Amino acid sequence: MTDTNHPITPPPGLIEDWIELSRPSAVGYADPNELATLAARWGSDQELDACCEWVSQFNYDDYSYQERLRAARRRPKPLSLKEQALKEMDKLDEMWDVTSIEDESLDIIRRALESLSD
Repeated sequence: MTDTNHPITPPPGLIEDWIELSRPSAVGYADPNELATLAARWGSDQELDACCEWVSQFNYDDYSYQERLRAARRRPKPLSLKEQALKEMDKLDEMWDVTSIEDESLDIIRRALESLSD
């Protein structure tokens, strides 16, 4: 049984959201690996927020310890497949002689990529 009085206990509504997010389909079961990942991320975010709040008391002038702590502990999210594809399109556009491919074709491919959800 979990201790619901612990400061890093997710609210029941959030757990329900995680269960829905971790289901491969509406009738499927929740993936325990996905649930564990969501819970671990949430817990680590709560801890980081608490640490940033505590360390902010040591800020001075324009030096912000909490911003530096957050930057050191959180790396940027990896690019989505869509973002990666658009980045590669930009590279191709710069590297290749696009006269062999009609400009209209590149525009169609780029618009298709941009219309995809992340």
